[in-house]
Amino acid sequence: MKLFFALLIFLLTLPQNNSEKITWSESYMLSWKDFRGKPIRSASFVATTNSGISFQYSYSIKNNKVSVDYSVSSFFEPSNSWYIPEKVNDHILKHEQLHFDISELHARMLKKNLEGKQFSKRVQFEIEKIYREVEQKRRAMQTRFDAETDHSRNEKQELYWRKFIAQQLAEYEHWK
Repeated sequence: MKLFFALLIFLLTLPQNNSEKITWSESYMLSWKDFRGKPIRSASFVATTNSGISFQYSYSIKNNKVSVDYSVSSFFEPSNSWYIPEKVNDHILKHEQLHFDISELHARMLKKNLEGKQFSKRVQFEIEKIYREVEQKRRAMQTRFDAETDHSRNEKQELYWRKFIAQQLAEYEHWK
């Protein structure tokens, strides 16, 4: 008997639709044309990136052997990402790219945590627990990144984070 479970996990809990999503790629850097949401001019920041992890899995149990297939990717959602044109620059765009990169880093971490794992008959619980732990870390890192960089205004911290995220992505290269 084959059971199928799919989870699409999003950074924000806004109502979601089947809008376009951009999958993370080393060869594609965000540009302001990718940010298509309506700006919130009263916000204390001038741009926002809606990114997250898309995660799907299926499993089967045959002769007490658990078999799991999964796919993990990170995405950017243009319709829920926005900027205030007269207040942004290339430095802020790089900051927003790092938010997307943080989602990619955690997608790789999720893949690493799932790779080769032996699951019991409680596979659904076990997989979702692994996902929740990675997602909690992803959200915490996104928050810490904005706090430490003051939403890109602290250039020293911004440079630190740029190097740190690049190093982490390289460390998890095997799981891209």
